[in-house]
Amino acid sequence: MAALQEPVAQSQGPPCVSPYNSSLYVTKLPAFLGIQLAQPFPPLSFLVADWLKELSIRAVARRRREVDAATAGGRVGADGAPVTATDEGPRAAITEAAAAPAETKAAMAAPIAEPSPSVALSELTALLSPSSPAAPEAAEAALALSGSASGRALLAEHPAALSALSAMAASASRGARPALAALVNASSEPAALEPLLAAVPSLLPLLPRCGAACGVLANLSRDAAAAPRVLRALGPGAEEALLRALSAERPPAELGALLCNLSQAPEGRRALLEPSGRVLGRLLALLRCPDTELRRGIVGALRNCCFQHEHHAWLLSPALEALPRLLLPLAGPEELPEHEMEQLPLELQYLPPEQRREEQPDIRTMLLETLLLLAATKAGRCHLRSTGTYLVLRELHAWESDAAALRACHNLIQVLIGDEPEPGLENLLEVKVPEHLERLLMDSADG
Repeated sequence: MAALQEPVAQSQGPPCVSPYNSSLYVTKLPAFLGIQLAQPFPPLSFLVADWLKELSIRAVARRRREVDAATAGGRVGADGAPVTATDEGPRAAITEAAAAPAETKAAMAAPIAEPSPSVALSELTALLSPSSPAAPEAAEAALALSGSASGRALLAEHPAALSALSAMAASASRGARPALAALVNASSEPAALEPLLAAVPSLLPLLPRCGAACGVLANLSRDAAAAPRVLRALGPGAEEALLRALSAERPPAELGALLCNLSQAPEGRRALLEPSGRVLGRLLALLRCPDTELRRGIVGALRNCCFQHEHHAWLLSPALEALPRLLLPLAGPEELPEHEMEQLPLELQYLPPEQRREEQPDIRTMLLETLLLLAATKAGRCHLRSTGTYLVLRELHAWESDAAALRACHNLIQVLIGDEPEPGLENLLEVKVPEHLERLLMDSADG
């Protein structure tokens, strides 16, 4: 392989440069949206929704009852409730109304105005209190509101509403589930980051069993700058909670996106690369899980972790045996000559006819880029060569039809069969490529 100071000499783009800039190439997954309504709401400038109108009408009626109670002189009945004019019969009602001040009469006679979105949402927030008997219905209303882009934006701009939803989501009340689903949707808005960071610790106990809680955290950590803040907000119990969630028989799909997004940050990668290896072992075991979204997030997290080249020797050691597990989804049922078969790890020898490669091309591409990262060091390249990695890649290259995956496969093959870099340049992750050459190489790779 040509030295990396001369990447422009490569006729088909860089064999090993483009995946090694963590600020540009660290994987992150898009936002989750738990609810998508078939019919959009009316424009918010006119009316948030019919239920918000009804909510405001009820609030106005409640205020009128309070006026009635005040008009009745503040008297209370036998049950302790305020005595209104209607409680004493038509004559009392007429008498009290006639004696009421002029401004009270005007308020009672005024038409009910349609509420502004902010006012209506403030009234909804008041109903989200755990002590409110209407809290479950209010949570359902918030969930319906979050089903539209305008509704999510409205919720994200009201920290009090997000705080009330977070408190209900962490409770054991009947409204906890719709409140958490509304938070999943609202958390996809960048403006919701600051208000929801304070609620992150309350979501931690939900992680082992709740995919929606993982979805909220995954949405909050999509931005590379936000990922370490979410991790810090989770506190010292984050690693154990994530491990419990990973150890579930069927981990939620949103957990993969959460781990992938957290691993954008060095702090997140260090958390996944904790010394016991329990987290990494479980991630590797889930590479063949049937859930595509979970699998995509797991592969993205592993790929991100491989930017920490100081852990490569450990990843490739017998303690974890990451290489056979990463290669298995790329291996097919092709029969190899005996002398080639013996070069492969035992897990890859004599695969059955029903062996199938990873179905999703983007996941195959990420697996190849993960191997490319492991080949960044001289020790890693030597290990990949000695375990027959090239043989798996050769068969994959002949089978692959996706352009991006084919390019990633070609790049990795070039690294393995090429010449070693010059002394001092053995670690490709530490090679500094001039900015103009990097742009040229990226354009070449995209073309």
